[in-house]
Amino acid sequence: MSSLFECSVLGPEWLCRHSDILIYLAPSFLLALLIRALSARHPFFFLFTVAGTICHELAHFVAGLLTGARPAAFTVIPRRVGQGWELGSVRLTRVRWYNAAPSALAPFVVVVLPFIVAWWRTRGGLHFQWIDLALAFAVAPQFLACWPSSTDWKISLRSWPYLLIAGLAWWAIAMLR
Repeated sequence: MSSLFECSVLGPEWLCRHSDILIYLAPSFLLALLIRALSARHPFFFLFTVAGTICHELAHFVAGLLTGARPAAFTVIPRRVGQGWELGSVRLTRVRWYNAAPSALAPFVVVVLPFIVAWWRTRGGLHFQWIDLALAFAVAPQFLACWPSSTDWKISLRSWPYLLIAGLAWWAIAMLR
């Protein structure tokens, strides 16, 4: 007889298999929410977002290199822009319809980093050590950095032909069935 509180009763099998990773990441995720709230109140707390900002901008930079968007400048020094702050930027000099979306939406890849760290730390089971406190502060900003900015979304719209190509491919596959 199974208990009502067994993992297999409460969630899908894949969730039960990776529950150690999710439990390990929970403090980092909560810390990310705290960092976001505090950095909105005072620029001092941007110090806690530096690791995420570096990964976010590196994602743009590497994607720009790989897709031919020619990155020309890279900075992670925060600066005031209107009512808000720009934490970093990468200037791409050759953004075209085929490389706009991959270059602009590259930060989505950053969310993989916390899961890699969690997998590494939980391979032998869930055991918290002092290093995990430092890793929580390094991993938390990655949860904030994985979402593209509003500027990134606007740049990605230059790849509108992708939508047309994807729509035509979907239609063609549907017609072949």
